[in-house]
Amino acid sequence: MRNHQVVSAWLEQELAAGRLAIGSRLPGERAMAEQLNISRASVREGTRVLEALGVVRAGVGSGPQAGTVITGNPALALDSALRLHVASTHLPVKDVVETRLLLETWAASHASPESPALTRAALLLDEMDRHDDGPDGFLERDSLFHVALAEAAGNVLIGAMMGSLRGSIAAYTQRLTAGLPDWGTTSDRLRTEHRAILAAVMAGRGGTAADLVRDHIEGFYREAGIHHDASGSSRHELLSITMPDT
Repeated sequence: MRNHQVVSAWLEQELAAGRLAIGSRLPGERAMAEQLNISRASVREGTRVLEALGVVRAGVGSGPQAGTVITGNPALALDSALRLHVASTHLPVKDVVETRLLLETWAASHASPESPALTRAALLLDEMDRHDDGPDGFLERDSLFHVALAEAAGNVLIGAMMGSLRGSIAAYTQRLTAGLPDWGTTSDRLRTEHRAILAAVMAGRGGTAADLVRDHIEGFYREAGIHHDASGSSRHELLSITMPDT
C-alpha cells in the first residue's frame, strides 16, 4: 500500500467504527503523520485524493472553515470516475441503454409524489416549453429532468448514479439528434412524453410511469436509428461520446 493510500484506509476504518462521521474534522496534518507513521507530504497527498473524490473538503486559514472536513459526496466521486472512463474509451450502445433502463424504470416506479425533486422536474418542463434554444438547450434540460425523477425515488445512490450519468446522457443524445429527420417533431413528442411520465408519478401510478419511461427512452433510440432489443443487441455497436466541459 502506498503511503498516501494509508490515509484512505485509516479514514475508512474510522468511519466504519463510528469514530468519525459526515461533518467531522480530520486531525491536523502533523498529528495524522505521527499517528499513521507516514510523512506529512503523504498525508497531504492522501487528503488531496480524498478531496478529488468528494469525500472531504479541505479548508485553509483559521476559523470555523479551516481544516479538513468529511463531506461525503458520492455523486462527485462517481462523476469523476465515469468522465475519465468515457474520455478514454467508447461505450457500447447496449450498455448505455440497459443502464438507463435499469435505473430510470426502477426510479419511476418508486418515485414519491411528495418529493421536492418533482417540483424541479416540472419547472424544467416549463422551461422546455418557454425556451426555443435548439437541441442542445432542450437536451440539457431533458437530462436534468431525468435526474430529478431519479432523485424523487429517495434512493441516494440511484440519484447519485443518475447525476453522474447526466453529462454523458446529454452528450450522446446531442450527437444522436444529428440523424433525426425533424427535430421539431421529435421535441414535441418528447415534451408530451415527459408530461405523461410526470403526471403518472404525481398520481402515484409507479408501474405506469416505469412503462412510460421505458417507451420514452427506447423510442428515442429507435427514432435516432439505433435499434435496441431485449437481447441487448443494437445496430450501432459502439457510440463515441465526447464529454462536455461542464
